Amino acid sequence: MDVKCQCGAISFKTPTPEPIKLFHCHCLECRKQSGSAFGTSAIFTAEGLIPLPEDLESKMSVWTRPTDAGGMMDCYFCKRCGNRILHRARDESGSERGTVSIKAGVVEGLKWEGAGHIYTRSAVVDVPEGGCEGAPE
Repeated sequence: MDVKCQCGAISFKTPTPEPIKLFHCHCLECRKQSGSAFGTSAIFTAEGLIPLPEDLESKMSVWTRPTDAGGMMDCYFCKRCGNRILHRARDESGSERGTVSIKAGVVEGLKWEGAGHIYTRSAVVDVPEGGCEGAPE
């Protein structure tokens, strides 16, 4: 699938034709980064995408923040329009996860059915019954 930011400066293919999982996250961090009631992330394998090609990386900036689990989260966004593109988490030892979280709104052709809801305890909108999938509520 094609990934494109709002201004079109960032453009690349997802590493696989479909995501591993799709989540609507209701945590405060996702609400802030999306500027909305929740953030939606499509989880893909990092293989084939990370390390980012130099021409793509040159068009993005990275903001790094601590995670609740004690690791760090690298948050990539377009230098031109500011659109958040993807996240890559590192654990306490600095080891990177084998997955990336691509912000679902920038993935063209994504099928939104079957998305799970996570961190629902901090939800500010109603979460569908049975909408939580194996993650903190």
